[in-house]
Amino acid sequence: MYKIKLYQYIIALSLCLAIVGCKAPATATLNASAPVPENFGNGTAKDSTNISDLKWKEFFKDQNLVDLIDVALKNNQELNITLQEIEIAKNDIRVRKGALSPTVGVRAGAGIEKVGRYTSQGAGDASTEIKPGIETPDPLQDYTIGAYANWEVDIWKKLRNSKKAAVNRYLASVEGKNFVITSLIAEVADSYYELLALDTQLEIVKQNIALQTNALEIVKVQKQAARATELGVQKFQAEVLTSKSLEFEILQQIKETENKINFLLGRYPQEIKRDHANFTELLPAVVNSGIPSQLLANRPDIKKAELELVAAKLDVKVARAEFYPSLDISAAFGIQAFKPSYLLTFPESLLYSLAGDLAAPLINRNAIKAEFSSANARQLQALYNYDRTVLNAYFEVATQLSKIENLQKGYDLKSQQVAALNKSIDVSNDLFKSARVDYFEVLMTQRDALEAKLELVETKKEQLNAAVHVYKDLGGGWK
Repeated sequence: MYKIKLYQYIIALSLCLAIVGCKAPATATLNASAPVPENFGNGTAKDSTNISDLKWKEFFKDQNLVDLIDVALKNNQELNITLQEIEIAKNDIRVRKGALSPTVGVRAGAGIEKVGRYTSQGAGDASTEIKPGIETPDPLQDYTIGAYANWEVDIWKKLRNSKKAAVNRYLASVEGKNFVITSLIAEVADSYYELLALDTQLEIVKQNIALQTNALEIVKVQKQAARATELGVQKFQAEVLTSKSLEFEILQQIKETENKINFLLGRYPQEIKRDHANFTELLPAVVNSGIPSQLLANRPDIKKAELELVAAKLDVKVARAEFYPSLDISAAFGIQAFKPSYLLTFPESLLYSLAGDLAAPLINRNAIKAEFSSANARQLQALYNYDRTVLNAYFEVATQLSKIENLQKGYDLKSQQVAALNKSIDVSNDLFKSARVDYFEVLMTQRDALEAKLELVETKKEQLNAAVHVYKDLGGGWK
C-alpha cells in the first residue's frame, strides 16, 4: 500500500514538472513588411521586361572587359573567401543533422580498485561467493568491452528546427556569394570604363598641350615683332606647364586604376588590355527596369536577408523548445569481469542497460529565458534588416534610373558646348594673329575648351557606369 502511494506521488510530481517546464514566454510579434511600390517613380509603366535576366556575357559587349571579368571570377580573393563560408555553412548542416540520430560508440577499459575492508562495499565484496573455487581478487580489477548509445528524442522538433535553420543559413551564404559576384562584376566594369575615360582625357590633354605650344610659339614671334609683350609669353608658358602637370596627374590615375583592376583580378600588376577607340562614341546599354516586385526574386542580397529571417524564426522555436521537457534514451551492452579469462563466460559476464530520462527545467531558468529573449531580438533584427535591404534596393534602382535620364540630357548639352568651344578656339587664334583680341581671351578660350572636353568624357563614363549600376541593382550579373 505504501509503495502504491509513493508511485502516485512520483507520477504527480512528474506531471507538475512537465506542466511547469512547458511554460514559455511569448514570442515577439512581427509586423508585416510594407508593400513594394508598383513602379520606380518613372511613371505608371508596368512592363516586366528586365535587363537583369541577361547573363553578364550578353550584357557587356566589349570582349576585353568580358575577359577581365572572367579572370576576376576565378581569382578574386574576396569571392574565394565567400566560397569557403558556404563550405562552413554546409558543414554546419551536417552537424545539426547528426544531432537527430543516436550516438553509438564502443568502449574498452581496464581498471583496479582497492576499498577499505571495513566499509559497506569492502564487506560486501569479501562476503560474496561467486562460485565454489573462485575467489574475489583483492584488489578488485575491472575489464570491460561494450557498446553504448545515446539518443535525444526530438519531441518538440527542437533538433529538426535547428537543422532547418542551418539549411536556410547555408542557402543565405549561397545568395551572399551571388551578391559578391554581381558586385565584383560591376566593380571591374566601373574600373575598366574609368581606365578608358582616363586614356581619352590623357589624349585630350596631349592635344591641348600641342595647341598651347603652338600658340606659345606664335606669341614669341609676335613679341619679336613688338606686337606682344613678355607678359603674354609668360602667361602662355605657364598654361603649357599647367597642362603638362595635368598630364602626369592623369598618368598616375591610370596607373592606380590599372592596379585596382589587377587587384580585383587577384594578380600582380600587368598591362590591362583595352580598346583605345573613341571613348565618347560608346553607347550605354538600353535599360529595361521591369517592376519593383521583381527585385524580391532577382536581388541576391534581398533573398539572403529573407533566408536569414526564416532562420531567425526557426531559432526562436528552438529556444522556445528549451522550456519543454526533454527525453533522453541511453543504452549499453557488453561484457565485464574482474579477470580477462572470465570475459567470455556467459551469461555471467554480460552487461546491458536501457534507461529513459525525462527532464524539464524548473527553477533558475534565467539562462534559458535570456537565450529566448536574444533569439526574439535577433528575429526582429533580421526582419528590420530585410525591410532595410528591400528599401535600399528600391532606392538604388530609382536613383540610377533618374541619373541615367539626367546624364543623357547633360551629355547632349555638353556635346554642344564642346562643339561651340572648338569653333571658338579657331576663331580666337585667327583674331589673335590679326591682333584683334589679346592673349587673355585666347588663353581663356583654350582653358574653357579643355575643361569642357574633360567634363564630357567624365559624363560619358558616368553614363556607362550608371547602366552597369542599374544592371547590378536590378539583380543582374550572378545568373
